Amino acid sequence: MKDLDLYGKLVDLYAGDELPTELRDELEAAAYGNAELSHEMATLKRTVELVRGTPRPDFTEESFHRILMRLYTRGVPPQPTAPTPSHLQYRLPISG
Repeated sequence: MKDLDLYGKLVDLYAGDELPTELRDELEAAAYGNAELSHEMATLKRTVELVRGTPRPDFTEESFHRILMRLYTRGVPPQPTAPTPSHLQYRLPISG
């Protein structure tokens, strides 16, 4: 039972092809005796392959502003995580 819990935790690494070959082989061998584990491994692997095969969407400046406007209209104040640029850090007095 303990091994099945461990194998259940390794399914996501198996689906992403991130396991070493000996561990992957051991996991596949354990899946022969457990239909639930086998089903989870197969469906998650297919899902990961489909997601990786999907082309990435274009995120343009227009997309950013459209999303920002939707947030404003729904009353959500956006909190950017980008650091303040260093050139805005100090204010120098203008003389002359």
